[in-house]
Amino acid sequence: MTTQLIPLVNSNDHVSGEGSAVIEVVEYGDYQCPYCGRAYPIIKSIQERLGPQLRFVFRNFPLSKIHPHAFLAAVATEAAGLQDKFWEMHDIVFENQHSLELSSLYQMADIIGLDRERFSNDIQQQELIEKVEKDFESGIRSGVNGTPTFFINGRKYDGSWEEAELYQYLKNLHAKPSMEE
Repeated sequence: MTTQLIPLVNSNDHVSGEGSAVIEVVEYGDYQCPYCGRAYPIIKSIQERLGPQLRFVFRNFPLSKIHPHAFLAAVATEAAGLQDKFWEMHDIVFENQHSLELSSLYQMADIIGLDRERFSNDIQQQELIEKVEKDFESGIRSGVNGTPTFFINGRKYDGSWEEAELYQYLKNLHAKPSMEE
């Protein structure tokens, strides 16, 4: 089973943090998944604690059969990204994950200051639908079979993502010089 991130982080990804960060965490997530909802504040806290040492990437992995609003929520965050507000939409969607109907997504778009007409057009773009599908396919190729799934510096992380354990793992990783460089 694959444990490598395929493809590696690239210009198609939404990245929070500096390219020079020594720790790169990629999350495959589903906006309607309750476990991803629990992981969201943990990741935010770890981002604050590690600061410039951490670079965070989110890839869409909507489990549409069990989460009927997840795919549209993913497309909506991608549409917000076209207005340079991906992370704002990502955050507000997770903070309101129990209300992801189209009307709620429009309200969230208004709250974060998106151009509503542009957003309305963008969420229907085939290109964004394909971006979400490509994220999902890359997750399958990388061995993702549930959400959230994390990759740390390109390798699948199978440990606990509870805050204390994940933070300690990342901190220890940062303390060790890389053997691969």
